[in-house]
Amino acid sequence: MADNNNNNVNYEESSPLLSKQVVEGVEDDAKKASKPIDAKDEKVTVSPAAKAPAPVPGNFGGHGWTANGLPLGHGSVVGEPMGRTQWNSSIFACLGRNDEFCSSDLEVCLLGSVAPCVLYGGNVERLGSSPGTFGNHCLSYSGLYLIGNSIFGGNFLAPWFSYTSRTAIRRMFNLEGSCEALHRSCGCCGSFLEDEVQREQCESACDFATHVFCHVCALCQEGRELRRRLPHPGFKAQPFLVMIPPGEQTMGRAA
Repeated sequence: MADNNNNNVNYEESSPLLSKQVVEGVEDDAKKASKPIDAKDEKVTVSPAAKAPAPVPGNFGGHGWTANGLPLGHGSVVGEPMGRTQWNSSIFACLGRNDEFCSSDLEVCLLGSVAPCVLYGGNVERLGSSPGTFGNHCLSYSGLYLIGNSIFGGNFLAPWFSYTSRTAIRRMFNLEGSCEALHRSCGCCGSFLEDEVQREQCESACDFATHVFCHVCALCQEGRELRRRLPHPGFKAQPFLVMIPPGEQTMGRAA
């Protein structure tokens, strides 16, 4: 060990330039740190990602978005757009599906056939859930229903008033529209799906046409969808705590 220390000391003594270079390097670093930086001489390197333009709100990564901010494309990672979902039941599934909502589907079918004004008011009440929603929409629908039957001999005025609920349901739950369903099944209406504004206009027109030509079926489909996704506003009770006293206890000696 002593021999190694002596060798290191001898090496430093035999290399006087080594310590001089170290000292000069430290002095140069101190001068560079204390020297003021001129803004003209400094060059800022901008990465290509920073030069890229900001993404357009209506088109993110090649995927579109609905009018109220719901995604349209398909993605499986958080932050990527997701695809639209299909309705729980077909528009011509009058009796609904054989599941836990079977009795509710039969009630919807009965209301749509006998009292569509009540079914429409209940659908809007689940969407809005504000006081007076059911009465206002039910009475308005009944008035248009009576006027249309008395003048035109059929329910031709109420669909102009009720089709907006279908559009609201489709946007709220990100459901597939009629144009997208036709494009998925037979490949048509593809040109209407390219532009986001044109897509939404086409889907709204399809919602109106669905209520005009298949009014009762459309109301029943919307009723089945809402009953599977939203609870009735009257069932939103506040939880309460119930205190149960303990049972009678006796103390006994072990045998």
